[in-house]
Amino acid sequence: ANGLDALRLIFNAYIELGVMKAGDEVIVPANTYIASVLAITDNDLVPVFVEPNFQTYNLDSTKIEAAISSKTKAILTVHLYGQNAIDEQLLDICKEYNLKLVEDSAQSHGAIWQGKVSGSIGDAAGHSFYPGKNLGALGDAGAVTTNDEQLKTTIAALRNYGSHKKYENLYEGLNSRLDEIQAAFLDVKLKYIQTEITARRQVAHYYLKHINNPAIVLPHVVEEEGHVWHLFVIRSKNRAALQQHLSENGIQSLIHYPIPPYKQAAYQSFNHLSFPITEEIHEEVLSLPMSALLDGHEDLDKIIHLINQF
Repeated sequence: ANGLDALRLIFNAYIELGVMKAGDEVIVPANTYIASVLAITDNDLVPVFVEPNFQTYNLDSTKIEAAISSKTKAILTVHLYGQNAIDEQLLDICKEYNLKLVEDSAQSHGAIWQGKVSGSIGDAAGHSFYPGKNLGALGDAGAVTTNDEQLKTTIAALRNYGSHKKYENLYEGLNSRLDEIQAAFLDVKLKYIQTEITARRQVAHYYLKHINNPAIVLPHVVEEEGHVWHLFVIRSKNRAALQQHLSENGIQSLIHYPIPPYKQAAYQSFNHLSFPITEEIHEEVLSLPMSALLDGHEDLDKIIHLINQF
């Protein structure tokens, strides 16, 4: 089980239930990790890419309606970097056009929007518990959350070879079961998720308060409780030089993500597409060290000093 399987199973179940069929369209952010898109194309559905908001990097709700066609059946919104991607306009669009809202909550464990936790707002959500996530297992793990009983029952079979009863297979399913060791480990860690979030917020607040370089774009926070800081992502027009500057001084930084999904070799049929906002983001983003273990100021002060002097 993993986050990709969780999303794949949601769309697979919708197809088995007759809600969708091969060739139907799913709106997805152009700015996302490729797993979001793989979940769509693995089910012979068609991803329709929409630009993100330039401040939050999440799906821009003001651009969704222009992408809707008679084949559109769902919107897959991604809570990128740990920040909630839901807003009233998105929900209104789903209601008006009778679209399923699927959340990619792989990076947003514990993020809150209007009193509701990430993964409980849409029709269904896929979660990743990869060890590096805020709520991480010992190895790969994932889950689906939904209030749709029929969808839940169908997914329960699909993730177990398409079977409710052993050796009787209703669907062409997967072997995507969360093993007991991962579940037990996650059950313990879940009790401490708020402690993890609080520690990450403290690190983020320290960065936000002390990074002071006009050439650096800091993360935009819409609501405090809506961001759980899976990643702390800045932007720089001189990203390569900044990353080298940090590396030469013993600080690792990463790029989430260097190539948009529609520009990947795996999706050559989409390579001609151009999304200027997405491409500018991908050329500039840089993830600074972010961990609940960064609770002392010494390491943070070094990182901040290097950025401010750049």
